Amino acid sequence: MQKIRNIAIIAHVDHGKTTLVDKILHSCSIFRDNEQTGDLILDNNDLERERGITIVSKNVSVQYKDVKINIIDTPGHADFGGEVERVLKMADGVLLLCDAFEGAMPQTRFVTQKALALGLKPIVVVNKVDKENCRPEEVYEQIFELFFNLEATEEQLDFPVIYGSSKQGWMSTDWQKPTTDIFALLDAVVANIPPAPINEGTLQMQITSLDYSSFVGRIAIGRVHRGTIKENQPVTLIKRDGKIVKTRVKELYTFEGLGKIRTTEVSSGDICAVVGIDGFDIGDTIADFEAPEQLPVISIDEPTMNMLFTINNSPFFGKEGKLVTSQRIKERLIKETEKNLALKVVETASPDVWLVYGRGILHLSVLIETMRREGYEIQVGQPQVIVKEIDGKKHEPIETLIVDVPAEVSGKVIELVTQRKGELLIMEPKGDLQHLEFEIPARGIIGLRNNVLTATAGEAIMAHRFKAYEPWKGTIPGRLNGVLVSMEKGQTTAYSIDKLQDRGRFFIDPGTDVYEGQIMGEHIRDNDLVVNVVKGKALTNMRASGTDDNTRIAPAIKFSLEEAMEYIQADEYIEVTPASMRLRKIFLTEQERKVKGKQFA
Repeated sequence: MQKIRNIAIIAHVDHGKTTLVDKILHSCSIFRDNEQTGDLILDNNDLERERGITIVSKNVSVQYKDVKINIIDTPGHADFGGEVERVLKMADGVLLLCDAFEGAMPQTRFVTQKALALGLKPIVVVNKVDKENCRPEEVYEQIFELFFNLEATEEQLDFPVIYGSSKQGWMSTDWQKPTTDIFALLDAVVANIPPAPINEGTLQMQITSLDYSSFVGRIAIGRVHRGTIKENQPVTLIKRDGKIVKTRVKELYTFEGLGKIRTTEVSSGDICAVVGIDGFDIGDTIADFEAPEQLPVISIDEPTMNMLFTINNSPFFGKEGKLVTSQRIKERLIKETEKNLALKVVETASPDVWLVYGRGILHLSVLIETMRREGYEIQVGQPQVIVKEIDGKKHEPIETLIVDVPAEVSGKVIELVTQRKGELLIMEPKGDLQHLEFEIPARGIIGLRNNVLTATAGEAIMAHRFKAYEPWKGTIPGRLNGVLVSMEKGQTTAYSIDKLQDRGRFFIDPGTDVYEGQIMGEHIRDNDLVVNVVKGKALTNMRASGTDDNTRIAPAIKFSLEEAMEYIQADEYIEVTPASMRLRKIFLTEQERKVKGKQFA
């Protein structure tokens, strides 16, 4: 029997997946005693560290007793569900993490459904039992119910459960008896997760993720399904559409700790990285040279939202970014679709405009943020949901929305959601919070988070998950207020902003360069207002005591990229450059807006 266990760690966002992987790595003494590693070792790119979320799944492996455990850390956000769906193909079992207070959340359901459908063996870890108000027994019941509802097999329903706190570094079979290490969990993995099976026969390996190295180019990562793969072996690459390419393996690596080590051959059941194969995509099969057989292609759920991407054509284009041409932006978007399976890029009638389809606002905003850091300048339009025609009727994506909120402000949340065609399904107390569940059109969620956080003084916890396509629910009210638009190009002055403060709230500070058509702030009424924020104070010789007022300016409102994406309307763009983010009208002059504005009505 070969001693390999392949496990994926799945959970809702922020339930402690990456922290648990940290503790496993430390427990299996991957590091020297004097090595400085920090927290969240696997969240290794800047975006993941800043946001505190996992975006790309990672592979590591540890040696426990005499068993090699390959661990796959997966993202928790529904927007990155595409990542989770494909890496589960590499695993034989899953660790399902669940917060001892929050219980099973929408994303927990989504990833569990995928894992059970693939027939993987689950181990349930009830994490964060050190939290006050935690309810481990109730959460265990909740998960059992969830498994039952998702039609788990008898064997899957008989899951072992481990309690603990990955932050404090302990796991135990009884939550009231804390231990000092996490070996109870690793013992459960060795005992319950089936060993990786050895399948005899010709080579079959599916590429489930990819890595890039500036020395050797693209590296294919996947699990050897059948047979063995060797260095220098001639192989056949079978593309997703069945096309066949003859090629050769140059180098082979297996995972050890956080890195890879070179090896000469890898047998079935282990996860490896292959160098030297060109032109592959995720989902392709590496098969035998003479008698190639294809593995079933990975199926990924469809995108639910699209956004318009275009070159930056504002008066400030090219000042801050290096990569501004349509050719460079198109190449970058196509390159992204190679590794991001849930993303789709469609060309439009104009050579400078593309429609990018994704899973949600976060999915698309991470792409925009990554491009901006690489030196690209782009403009993006308002996110739109994808509407389908089923049996001659218009259908739209419906989401399940869960909000946990203090009881005294729950009425405001229900009002906000029902205005956007949401239906309240469940309302129950949960600790000292009120737990609300709704069904709401995906259109209604765009821009909702800001309003809910404002209404609840930042105390609401929101999560949502795609449910199904259902008949169109009718029109949803958009943004209630108009915007303040700049009338001239120049530098904003404190004097003019001060004088215009009774007209609305500003998004910019004094001394900022602006151009005609740029959005300065939010108007107090529902129409747009063109204002001059560049005008300075008239300097005359006349002085009278008491007429010179000091300017007092309210702090400018600063949007994050996601907030800006939810804020803009159909006739507006966000201009994103490496150094700044501006909101603007698509048509910059007031004359043009009057003539062409009808198309957005």
